[in-house]
Formats: sequence, structure tokens, C-alpha cells
Amino acid sequence: MTAYEDDRQLFALMRAELFTAVVGDVLDAAGHTRQFLPPQLRALDPAMVVAGRAMPVLEADAHGEVVASSGRSQPFGLMFEALDALKPGEVYITTGASPTYALWGELMSTRAMQLGAAGAVLDGYSRDTKGILHLGFPTFSCGSYAQDQRVRGRVIDYGCPLEFGNGVVVEPGDIVFGDIDGVVIIPRRDERAIIDAALDKVRGENRVRDAIEGGMSTVEAFNSFGIM
Repeated sequence: MTAYEDDRQLFALMRAELFTAVVGDVLDAAGHTRQFLPPQLRALDPAMVVAGRAMPVLEADAHGEVVASSGRSQPFGLMFEALDALKPGEVYITTGASPTYALWGELMSTRAMQLGAAGAVLDGYSRDTKGILHLGFPTFSCGSYAQDQRVRGRVIDYGCPLEFGNGVVVEPGDIVFGDIDGVVIIPRRDERAIIDAALDKVRGENRVRDAIEGGMSTVEAFNSFGIM
């Protein structure tokens, strides 16, 4: 069992040693076969890696700013409250909107960084791409699109379970892990076993790579290590 005392150490270890493919393989082997978010969610910069606890945010389409139940203008709904609720090491992760406007931008990234958040994962678009890339804030989205959500959508809840369109369920506090190959969700209840197994697997793969580079055949390597 790999030693880590807190989330800060855990996420640093994940960023240093793990990648989503090996975590996905381990999740499959453990019976968690639906943990990758939709494949169109990609890092704004291929070098970006996100590892943190899910702070789920539920979006919905809207027309205009007025909330019918109150008759008051409420641009963005609960988005500002959701953003301010982020804690160190958390990931702002959202779904529910149609892909017709941006769900994240530079100022939101600036505030999230100030709060110590680990990243943003958006089932939709982001904007202010140059600004976000300058900040280096890990942001995963369907791509860049400048159209604002102010009169088109709003946050209607946060800190709540989410279900993505491909059936992946994200609970508050689940681990969100993303890299160049996608974003995978590790259920909190099984995280220790999954992460330990993933670390064992990647370290085993490193031994296989060293053996092959040293001249061992693939047959010999598989017979010796049981990994390929």
C-alpha cells in the first residue's frame, strides 16, 4: 500500500506517476466500467493534468435573466455562489447545459486559483482561452467558444450528484483525474484500492519497458511480469 497522508500528497503522487489509461484499466478490473467522461472533454493544453475532489455543479438552459418564481433578474443563477464555494483541491465539474455557450472563462479561473481549486471540467465550452492558458489553470472542456451564458443558461444547483450524458455519475468528493487522454472519475468509496492498484500497475509497466529496452522479447516479458 502506497503511503500518503492527505489529499495534497495523494494528488501530487497521481500527477507525478499516474495517467488516465492505467486508472481506467484498474477501474474496469474492479467492475467500475463506466467512469470516463465523454471523449469530447479535452484539456485546453495537452500538458494539463487535473487531480482533485469533485465539486459538482448543475447547469440548465434558460432564456433571459429573469427567474419566473421570483420575477427578479438573476444572471448566471447560482454560478457565483458555486464558484465561491470551491475549497482547496476541489474541481469545478459541471453538466446539464446544451453546447451553445461557454461555461467557464478567465475570471472564473482566476477566482478558482485564488481559492486553491485544482481545475475545471466542463461538459460544454470554455472561453478566454488565451487568458486561461496564461494562468495555466487546468481546464477541460469541449473546446473554445466565446458566446456567453448570461442570457442562455444558469447554474441551478451545486454540491449535488451529477449524471453525464454517457451515464457517468459524479458524487461530491469523488476523485476527478484528467490528462491528454480524457477525464476519469474514481468513486470515493473505493479510491484507496483503485489508486494503490493503479500505482502497482504503472510501476510494473515501467519494469516491463525497462526489460524490453534491455532486449527481452514481448513473450518473455509477459511470461515474466504478466503485463503487456
